[in-house]
Amino acid sequence: MIDVKKKVDEVVSKLKSDPKLMKQFADDPVKTVESLAGVDIPDDIEDKIVSGVKAAVASGKLGGMLESVKKLVQ
Repeated sequence: MIDVKKKVDEVVSKLKSDPKLMKQFADDPVKTVESLAGVDIPDDIEDKIVSGVKAAVASGKLGGMLESVKKLVQ
């Protein structure tokens, strides 16, 4: 069984270290999570991971980076 919290933490960690990945996540979160997870994740669990990462972004853990990326692409 896939540990959703662990995968969310892994994806958030990777997003924090790479603004390009953050932009990819902003553009297509599901595809980005699929590529960053490194394993085939069932759709129902993938949705939970995407939701968890979005919550981390919304809570401010990645908010500053997301705002920087938004400014770059405007």
